Amino acid sequence: MADPEQSGRAEDVPSASPVSPARPASWRVGVVEYRQATGLPPDRRHRAGKARPLASRDGLRIHGTVGRVTCVDGSGLTRWTHRCAGLPNAAHISGDRVLVTTDSLDYTPWGHLGPALLLDLADGTRIAELRGKRGAALGGGRFLLGLEGYDAFDTRQYDRDAALVDSWRSYGHYVIGTGIRVVETDRSLPTGSRVVRLLPDGVIERGPRLTGPSAPRPVVLEDGTILVLDAGVLRAVDRRLGATVLAELLPATADEDPRRTVSLRREGGNVTAVIAEPRPGHSSRYTVHTWTIALHPPHG
Repeated sequence: MADPEQSGRAEDVPSASPVSPARPASWRVGVVEYRQATGLPPDRRHRAGKARPLASRDGLRIHGTVGRVTCVDGSGLTRWTHRCAGLPNAAHISGDRVLVTTDSLDYTPWGHLGPALLLDLADGTRIAELRGKRGAALGGGRFLLGLEGYDAFDTRQYDRDAALVDSWRSYGHYVIGTGIRVVETDRSLPTGSRVVRLLPDGVIERGPRLTGPSAPRPVVLEDGTILVLDAGVLRAVDRRLGATVLAELLPATADEDPRRTVSLRREGGNVTAVIAEPRPGHSSRYTVHTWTIALHPPHG
């Protein structure tokens, strides 16, 4: 288990130049509380809760239910409804466009992956139907759309008219800021996943390797540092892709059970890390480990 106070351990990261700049001071963490329970993972327990908007901006909210996407304004008036096949699962707003990814209600050659819909934010008109599982909004009506599986491990950038602008051989959780970073999730053992940066013309700057093949969505801190829960290890990756081990929560295992679920979320000055491991012989029973971890910003 994790030590109550851990100051962080720097990891080696490939450098593009023989002499690297001094590494900035890293965040530190301290484990405030650890709990262990038996039951369902938190994500399964809370699925039946009140639905939240898939996306919102300037008083507009994008909602999704089976068979339709709706845009509602601040007064509760439905601005438009767009009919679709399947269940919308996420939405991303950029400029005058909204990108909606969906799950198919039927099993297809791509599993339950449904189409990704590029819609006009003003009236819900369909601009294009694309294929992708995970998206992110860039500026000016541009988007990233990623696809993984069946030899696909790709991210594409589209403009507001769905024209392809750029593409990369990378996929995962997208962190948009001064650039585009990706916490890769290749779902393969042994994994080749890393934290990387996407550069123009399909160029990828490769950062630290990850131990696990399916890290959860990272937490982004105020200075652009991202926290990654990687197979029981909490890592900090800065804007330069410099990596530090902040806490070793669970020992690494040779094989990761695909039913294992992991989550990381920010709650004020703390983060909560949850790892749910399936119990042998019980398809719906898990050992759920939960850590409340205090964040301490870098000095100076």
